[in-house]
Amino acid sequence: MADLRTDFVGIKSPNPFWLASAPPTDKEYNVRRAFEAGWGGVVWKTLGLDPHVVNVNGPRYGAVWGADRRLLGLNNIELITDRPLETNLQEIKAVKRDYPDRAMVVSLMVPCEEAPWKFILERVEDTGADAVELNFGCPHGMSERGMGSAVGQVPEYIEMVARWCKANTRMPVIVKLTPNITDIRYPARAAHAGGADAVSLINTVSSITSVNLDTFSPEPSIDGKGSHGGYCGPAVKPIALNMVAEIARDAETRGMPISGIGGVTTWRDAAEFIALGCGSVQVCTAAMTYGFKIVEEMISGLSEWMDEKGYESLADFQGRAVPNVTDWQYLNLNYVAKAKINQDLCIKCGRCYAACEDTSHQAISMSADRTFEVIDEECVACNLCVNVCPVEDCITMEEMPAGATDPRTGRVVEDTYANWTTHPNNPSAKAAE
Repeated sequence: MADLRTDFVGIKSPNPFWLASAPPTDKEYNVRRAFEAGWGGVVWKTLGLDPHVVNVNGPRYGAVWGADRRLLGLNNIELITDRPLETNLQEIKAVKRDYPDRAMVVSLMVPCEEAPWKFILERVEDTGADAVELNFGCPHGMSERGMGSAVGQVPEYIEMVARWCKANTRMPVIVKLTPNITDIRYPARAAHAGGADAVSLINTVSSITSVNLDTFSPEPSIDGKGSHGGYCGPAVKPIALNMVAEIARDAETRGMPISGIGGVTTWRDAAEFIALGCGSVQVCTAAMTYGFKIVEEMISGLSEWMDEKGYESLADFQGRAVPNVTDWQYLNLNYVAKAKINQDLCIKCGRCYAACEDTSHQAISMSADRTFEVIDEECVACNLCVNVCPVEDCITMEEMPAGATDPRTGRVVEDTYANWTTHPNNPSAKAAE
């Protein structure tokens, strides 16, 4: 079987699946159950020094569901741990002692002063933990106190605190980044400049998931009032993948270890993050939705896929997608494809026709007996029909071969991407001239 063992900045674990810093990692009981289920590591829920952290005693989560009631996104307004620091430290030490082969990372959040960072780092180091993760991402509650995303949105603060931490601990330092920022590359560069060993991302997206139309308060509602919270789950995966890719291909941070977070629900999600350069992946919402044993499916699925592909270790495909992420201007405009409908699979629902006729390019015809055909002369290969079709592989995009004539434009399809790099219509080629 494929070898799923990981060595992430010196942190060893039997597989790349870690539980993210969140409610599932708040105490010893949960973490022991997680390790028994097979998780390769955990990031212990964020510790702090403020003795006045008090969570709400009403609803803490809001949700977005699909039509089948499947949970697509989860919004939470829970703060960092409200349990005593000493209790957490004792439990971390006990769990690490009993599970020495699992990754034990501890998330931290204290004010932007060197003394409290030095103090808490010394305490965490005494537990035998493998590393610390600096929580610069939480968008609610703690950010109003000058921590969390209030730090993560200021690159100078990130660099400063990372530098303090590296000077005051032997443990690897991972900086957790907030997505609530315009360009993720700047905080990642700051973490790198501060000497951080790695970054993890994304933390939650600032959000309001819904408004109660009886009380007119955001959900979750606490005594008639609501607040923005942190959004996570499958819905944020595209945001996370993009931000991971931006860091992985940035010249200033290329090669910096990344722990990927954001909507990892299946082995395939994990493989995508790893293909974009991640050395480990962190999971929260999937575990909260389906329980800790979901990791069994993740492990077996990733292992089987790697066996099928002939990958013996994660390193065999880690980062392989990064060179294929490019800016729009470098896409090959000579490439031409057309939609094709498999009539044997078509259930004649008409979604493709309605979507294309009303909102796209009027490139699908409908006969009297509800047979749907692509009109090649109108099809621009936008892929909308593929995405709205409820039958997998019923509609596919097929590349037109070089030398063929595009019935829509009348142009001969050119050969390779190499032609595009010097083509007069290529913006970068024009700029070079």
